[in-house]
Amino acid sequence: MKGTLVEQILQEHLVEGDLKAGDEIGIRIDQTLTQDATGTMAYLQLEAIGIDRVRTELSVSYVDHNTLQTGFENADDHRYLQSVAARYGVWFSRAGNGICHQVHLERFGAPGKTLLGSDSHTPTGGGLGMLAIGAGGLDVAVAMAGAPYYLATPRVLGVRLTGQLSPWVSAKDVILALLARLSVKGGVGRVVEYFGPGVDTLTVPERATITNMGAELGATSSIFPSDEQTRRFLSAQDREDVWRPLQAAPDAEYEEIVELDLSSLEPMIAQPHSPDRVVPVSELAGTPVDQVCIGSCTNSSYKDMMTVAATVAGKTVHPDTALMISPGSRQILLMMTASGALSDIIGAGARLLETACGPCIGMGAAPGSGAVSLRSFNRNFEGRSGTADAGIYLTSPETCAASALTGVITDPRTLGEAPHVQMPEHFSVDDSMILPPAEKPEDVEVQRGPNIRPAPRREPMQDSLELTVLLKVGDNITTDHISPAGAAYLPLRSNVPALAEHVFERVDPEFARRATESGPSVIVGGSNYGQGSSREHAAMAPLHLGVRAVLAVSFARIHLANLVNFGILPLTISETDYNALADGHQLRIEALQDGIQARKLTVSNLSIGTEFTASLEVTDRQVHILQAGGLLNYVGQAAQ
Repeated sequence: MKGTLVEQILQEHLVEGDLKAGDEIGIRIDQTLTQDATGTMAYLQLEAIGIDRVRTELSVSYVDHNTLQTGFENADDHRYLQSVAARYGVWFSRAGNGICHQVHLERFGAPGKTLLGSDSHTPTGGGLGMLAIGAGGLDVAVAMAGAPYYLATPRVLGVRLTGQLSPWVSAKDVILALLARLSVKGGVGRVVEYFGPGVDTLTVPERATITNMGAELGATSSIFPSDEQTRRFLSAQDREDVWRPLQAAPDAEYEEIVELDLSSLEPMIAQPHSPDRVVPVSELAGTPVDQVCIGSCTNSSYKDMMTVAATVAGKTVHPDTALMISPGSRQILLMMTASGALSDIIGAGARLLETACGPCIGMGAAPGSGAVSLRSFNRNFEGRSGTADAGIYLTSPETCAASALTGVITDPRTLGEAPHVQMPEHFSVDDSMILPPAEKPEDVEVQRGPNIRPAPRREPMQDSLELTVLLKVGDNITTDHISPAGAAYLPLRSNVPALAEHVFERVDPEFARRATESGPSVIVGGSNYGQGSSREHAAMAPLHLGVRAVLAVSFARIHLANLVNFGILPLTISETDYNALADGHQLRIEALQDGIQARKLTVSNLSIGTEFTASLEVTDRQVHILQAGGLLNYVGQAAQ
């Protein structure tokens, strides 16, 4: 055994390239997961590739995002997803069975495996010792077709944990503390690997909370060793047969090591509107709270739910505060019911929501105007909750529960003795809501509703472009800014022309109209453009409107890949050139094919009579994808 845990798994799965930091490699993908907000388009793309059955060890389609059915669109998508899964060899987790990352952790994840998911929080699986990576749906479709997944060899950031969490301090406080230290850009180009004596004190659900929210660091993935804690969890899920011990070599070398003493941590909270605006809860104590939501793929585990139940048992939620609870899976909900914990939560005055993503992606439970909402979720981007002027705070289930009882932001340590939740020796296992693929796929008719439209494709890259700067935005623009989530928009994810009408709606309500009228256009962005969700719709919908390039100071990893996959040029520019650009400027880029090959393009600003150089920070393979006009075109050419 040599090297870091990340290096070991990459080496086992290496198909192309060498493990040299920054160089592109291709790895074999063992498992994939999709969810219904991104999955419909991923399976439409899989169908377009033209294979008969998926070629992974395991692929699972989950329904957990678009479960609020206010029209026919979501129900039609679910019917399509169930039929296409049966046809192509994919397991199907029905609506009501739970959140994809929680259920995958319970029923499918395995140490040492690679997992690619069309959701940015796929790294949750790192809590089991998987190398789990979020990507755009097209990348997942290509992986399901048996092709390698390509990525830059990540640098490995080691986080050495010592000590043990104090009462009322939880795994959420660990990742919030790291976000405070490293920021939302601190993990870019890296996988975060946890090691040290403190690891032994954390259960798999606690580890999964930490790896889940590593996505907010911008990290490619996060991972824990597979040890006795892992074995006990898998044994309790009747899956000990997939366990294997995995850990870094004693002499493993990390790019950097961050020391974190778990014993020194206190309850933490992220302020609006970024997950890294973190302060101790004690600094905000006494702030009135209108709403509390506990759940999401970050904090909806059995341990989280039972801790909340024990905290609120025999008490009543403050009259000025609404409490919403979303258990992460049907398994957890059934166990809460059997133990009486559900009665404790409902008896305290909480509203029970579906075992789904729900409020985390703006699908219901939007707070009131100007409200303060405490959430055990992973993102608090402006408007993501469904209420543009709400103040969304991210914190632990413990702090959420304490604040729901008092009506103000409350350090849970002030409540007295903390509840102790023992992990069960055996979970309630019932997989009846997970449907296997059809034994006779040729008999399956894939069902398509009228809202389901093909994935957009563009023509091969021409040799010159004249573009209008349609919109200039600042730093840390998220995929929520570009293609919003929420109950009004998610049902349109399988209909790109309809979704495109809402591109940048929360930034510029006239953007879609102006894009349609202007012809080919370009977006100008600051640093970390496209952070957040893996949703490729933030590339597809602008493509439909005529966006052919994005000029930005820097890009988030997944969004850059999605832009390339759909043939949109992701051009990196300097701060000086960013400052010189303005809305309405007319730009010309010539000798595109040669410039893409050289990864340097000359951009002429016809409006002010200047020129500047933009770089393409892409790999050799991505050069060919851009020249072809996108990944589907590239795959089609390779198959000829």
